[in-house]
Amino acid sequence: MSTPKQAGSRRQRGAANDVSAPTLSDIRKWPATVSIDQAATALGCGRTYLYDAIRRGDAPVKTIPLGRFRVVITADLVRLLSGEDREAS
Repeated sequence: MSTPKQAGSRRQRGAANDVSAPTLSDIRKWPATVSIDQAATALGCGRTYLYDAIRRGDAPVKTIPLGRFRVVITADLVRLLSGEDREAS
């Protein structure tokens, strides 16, 4: 059973981690590739959700391997967020 104090601490913890989402104009100025964390912020989803989607092959954006990591292609992120047809790329 959750007490009011516990519920409040959860909200505070979430509020402390809130990062304002960048605008499409901001994203257009980003480098050619960005981290999955940065892309998740732009998409308004959690980093774990995006990592899991990438592992399943369900990611809404293209990624490429970079050493031990994967990065998101910024142009694909811009296409998705601007509503452009992904198949046109």
